[in-house]
Amino acid sequence: MGKTILKCENLNKKFGKKQILKNVSFEMQEGDILGFIGPNGAGKTTTIKLILGLQNITEGKVRINDFDVEKQFTKAIKKVGAIVENPDLYMYLSGNENLRLIANLYQGIDQTRINEVVRLVKLENRIHDKVSKYSLGMRQRLGIAQAILHRPNLLILDEPTNGLDPEGIKEMRELLIDLAQKEKMAILISSHNLAELDNFCNKVCIIKNGQIIETSDLSRIKKEAGKNFKLLEVEDSKKVQKLFPEAIIINKNQIKIQLEKEQIPELIQKLVENQIKIYEVKTEEKSLEQAFFEKTGGNVIE
Repeated sequence: MGKTILKCENLNKKFGKKQILKNVSFEMQEGDILGFIGPNGAGKTTTIKLILGLQNITEGKVRINDFDVEKQFTKAIKKVGAIVENPDLYMYLSGNENLRLIANLYQGIDQTRINEVVRLVKLENRIHDKVSKYSLGMRQRLGIAQAILHRPNLLILDEPTNGLDPEGIKEMRELLIDLAQKEKMAILISSHNLAELDNFCNKVCIIKNGQIIETSDLSRIKKEAGKNFKLLEVEDSKKVQKLFPEAIIINKNQIKIQLEKEQIPELIQKLVENQIKIYEVKTEEKSLEQAFFEKTGGNVIE
């Protein structure tokens, strides 16, 4: 396990008498890409604002690099980059001029570092054009460049793939994986694009009605959502269904059946006794989207 970058402990947030967050707790280590997901109104943006010190915490703590966000805000936020909703850009300036303005807010950020970040986000050919001429995807990439200019080890992104075409999404995915793996950056992503998060997150935190209902490795969440269904690759799925009527045929050679791990040897023995060839047995792994709807009961605000 790597160094803990972000730790949220029993976060509560109230607006008047209405409680928005209830004992929200999770943590991230260096190199993690965590998908922060939940139905609309579940508390995702509020949680992010508490982490960034943009709203006061009613109860609980946020620690970033072991600094308390409320008591040691300047030290805690020093190595954090973030885009909440949309990146703030000066449309009448060039991409490079936007980055130079941000660089002035930090010490030791020179043109060499700006050029390095521009290459990372693949804007070399357009960095001297006015931002007003950029596509939405290019603006998103420039926003990422702004957020990582000061070499943060925690990056927080709210809907980073919004409006991007498939090629833009692919480039964003590759960039974030590079930042996590090579820079050992912890990246928290709040997004509704579950199919895309499925491709590059290693952890998932699901929030519903202001409460965390699941925090785990992505692979574990998807396997648990499979409800012990086992996928069988066989010679003839119809023959298997005659022996096990509850089994569900997927195609000629694939069938799935719900059973515990301990029941697999008995199943294989029965297939062999009935001269049915079996080539593979594995646990069904559902998509993140399927797992999400099973955990939340649908995109519903209660």
